[in-house]
Amino acid sequence: MRMVIRAAAVALMSMPLLGAAAYADDALGTPAGRVTIKVQSADIGIGRTWGSGRLTFQHHTYRFRIDGGSIAAVGYSKVTGSGEVYNLHEVKDFEGSYAAVNGEATAGTGVGGIVLSNPNGVKIKLVTQSKGGRLAAAAQGMKITLVK
Repeated sequence: MRMVIRAAAVALMSMPLLGAAAYADDALGTPAGRVTIKVQSADIGIGRTWGSGRLTFQHHTYRFRIDGGSIAAVGYSKVTGSGEVYNLHEVKDFEGSYAAVNGEATAGTGVGGIVLSNPNGVKIKLVTQSKGGRLAAAAQGMKITLVK
């Protein structure tokens, strides 16, 4: 119980950062593309995230898979999101491992935002909607693989 209370406190302290993600346009520059995602997360301390998405880049649409994990989270949620992609010059640079630190508190439904980045310099800014019951103050990583 103590661990859950600590996680809740950290998640609540992280909430102002989530709002800042929605206003990150100025710092990230001009969007190069758009994404939509559908993922699920299941966590008991250490968790797993999986799902799929679509990237629209240079008048083409590309499908991709998402696999990843998180730490310091408990619960289950289904998340949909959409947003912009920045610093993408070639579609191959979209693939790879992305990292972020975020918080989520979902009881029924919730909204949030996150900025993910990969070693190629690509950044994804997402606005998300979640359903389920999940509390996270998590370091999150995910691998994006284009579906050929």
